[in-house]
Amino acid sequence: MAASSAPSLSFPALRRQIKSRKLSPVYLLHGEEGYFIDELIKEFEEIVPEDERDFNLYTLYAPESGVETVMDICRRYPMMSEYQVVIVKEAQAIRADTLNKLHNYVSQPTPSTILVISCRGAKAKGKELLAAVKKNGVIFESQKLSDKEILPAISELISDKRLNIEPKALSMLRDYIGTDLSRLYNEIDKLAMILGAGAMVTPEAIERNIGISKDYNNFELINAVNSRNAAKCFTIVEYFRNNPKNNPTVMTVSSLFKQFANLLIYHYTKDKTPSGYMDALGIKSQWVLRNNYEIAARSYNVRQTIEIITAIRDFDAKSKGVGSRQNEYDLLKDLMFHILTARGFIG
Repeated sequence: MAASSAPSLSFPALRRQIKSRKLSPVYLLHGEEGYFIDELIKEFEEIVPEDERDFNLYTLYAPESGVETVMDICRRYPMMSEYQVVIVKEAQAIRADTLNKLHNYVSQPTPSTILVISCRGAKAKGKELLAAVKKNGVIFESQKLSDKEILPAISELISDKRLNIEPKALSMLRDYIGTDLSRLYNEIDKLAMILGAGAMVTPEAIERNIGISKDYNNFELINAVNSRNAAKCFTIVEYFRNNPKNNPTVMTVSSLFKQFANLLIYHYTKDKTPSGYMDALGIKSQWVLRNNYEIAARSYNVRQTIEIITAIRDFDAKSKGVGSRQNEYDLLKDLMFHILTARGFIG
């Protein structure tokens, strides 16, 4: 058995650890995002060779299996194998004081047993259990990703697959897939399989293999807005209208709002150095700073930016039927016109 791991790990890091068999005796998987937990359980199941699973892989359901039964199985030795794996699912469905009794085993786990406790969709409770797992195993909290966390998550996954990615391609994936983690991981797995290790993920590769247009997407729309290229803006909006399934207005307006909210931060940042702007905006790429914000700042001053943010909020309300029955793509076209002609009228 390897030395105990750090108390908590990211999803890619934990998955790499399991694959490399640098295992701890206890894992607690809990949190709101079910996708990560489901995928990790698959990895734990793979620890046991298929022909040994009848003897060395136990899948228990907490509401149906008593804590004493779980601990009794965990204290057994594997049958002609290095490890046995015991997976306890739906642990969130039993009382916290009942779940907490597992700390009696976790405090002194059997080295040849890998115990996996899964609280899918909820945070685990029980101070003694959590303290024991923190000491002798690994805690993984599966959190839903916010919009701000999506780009770093995609970048980490791309790196984990030994791929590289261009900034435009990264934005295309974010805008097209959003926070649908199952879809995100499936699409990147597909790219890794098709392109191979060491390849560069380009907009063309995404268009060819995933089906997102490299010329008509939210990334290109933001670029056109930043440079006040009206013809390109309206051409892209018309493309979105004709391809609504892949270009929902909610994603477009979310991208626009984020762009102008960040542009407002850019305008008010006191440290006018590149590093000052990057710290304020929470970005790591000077390429993004130059292409997303320096160009936009020359096109829209503070007052214009505030007016545009107000217009975006007005669009959001109208697209939900508040004060308007217009088609959402007609509303988006009106919003584009408002953005491109903004004069900075606030009030």
